[in-house]
Amino acid sequence: MDDLKAIKAALERNVKAVSLRPAMGQGTAVTRARLRPGLACDVEEGAWRFTVGMSQKYGGSNAGPNPGVYGRAALGSCLAIGYAMWAARLGVPIDALEVEVQADSDVRGELGASDDVPPGYLAVRYVVRVESSAPEADVQRVIDIGDRHSSWLDDFTRAIPVRRDVQVTAPRG
Repeated sequence: MDDLKAIKAALERNVKAVSLRPAMGQGTAVTRARLRPGLACDVEEGAWRFTVGMSQKYGGSNAGPNPGVYGRAALGSCLAIGYAMWAARLGVPIDALEVEVQADSDVRGELGASDDVPPGYLAVRYVVRVESSAPEADVQRVIDIGDRHSSWLDDFTRAIPVRRDVQVTAPRG
């Protein structure tokens, strides 16, 4: 896997920096999604660019994975990367790691076919598969600490304030 010493050193340096100056760890991420034809969006944040889209089944053009794929991927990859970071910090060897995210849904809520069905997930589960020569208790400790400090797991499990601001303008030209 990655150079564990370099990962551990980088993380320890970051922990020290934000412990001494908490403001260094605070900020606001800004991501823009611009709608384009075919129920697709061009998404950008900083140097990153990707496409999100809906399938033809929903009237889209299959321009890219749908938002749910990215949401599940965000959770799964955040957990996997977090586990790897904590394994490096704690000196626990990880030979292979996979996180499978399973999400139950009922599209009647999203489509407005039933007001009794929520538009989001009904339940989310994740399965962590780890190959390691370390004792199982050490691996479990990495997973437990990783879960406790996962930003996306926190976003999925804790209600966070969301505010909407709508700005309507007339077409140009």
